[in-house]
Amino acid sequence: MSAALLEVRDVVRSFGGVRAVDGASLDVEAGSITSLIGPNGAGKSTLFNIVSGFLRAEAGTIAFEGRRIDRLPPHRIAQAGLGLVPEGRQIFPTLTVEENLIATAASRFATPRWTLDAIYDFFPQLAGRRQHMGNELSGGEQQMLAIGRALMTNPKLLILDEATEGLAPMLRLDIWRCLARLKDEGQAILIVDKHLSALVKLADRHIIIEKG
Repeated sequence: MSAALLEVRDVVRSFGGVRAVDGASLDVEAGSITSLIGPNGAGKSTLFNIVSGFLRAEAGTIAFEGRRIDRLPPHRIAQAGLGLVPEGRQIFPTLTVEENLIATAASRFATPRWTLDAIYDFFPQLAGRRQHMGNELSGGEQQMLAIGRALMTNPKLLILDEATEGLAPMLRLDIWRCLARLKDEGQAILIVDKHLSALVKLADRHIIIEKG
């Protein structure tokens, strides 16, 4: 079995006395796709935000490549190799497509896989829109941009929160095809999405979360 990239152990987080995440544990293996499945309010997004450093866990540990990251700020966690595609996309609306991509560009490799040219080759729709503002894109194009922006960090693990939320069926298919291509290239992915039939085809492993 491949070595675990991400190890989450017994993580706890409360809001106003309510346990949003209550002892959650999971592993993500190198080169694999893992889905996190659960109803609305189960704690999926909260857990992703804890892993990414935007929320602090009250208890438990998180390790990436064997190194504790649960006390690091978000930018240090990103530098370690975690790329987040957040729920709602959260692209920069008044920056161009190209500026959005450049804003997060980073490389920890001598020859990075993901450059501007590589992103435009992977997402041809973005190539023709590179000088358009983020708020001028369709929902599907914005999601492609959000994924491309995360890939520009050259992540070892890509985390997608609600990967196809709010997209029309044909646009969802485009995103699933892109994720399947990333899987073929060996990109490790941790993903949440409501479309279980697509997740079953894509993911190697499924983890169910209920009430945190």
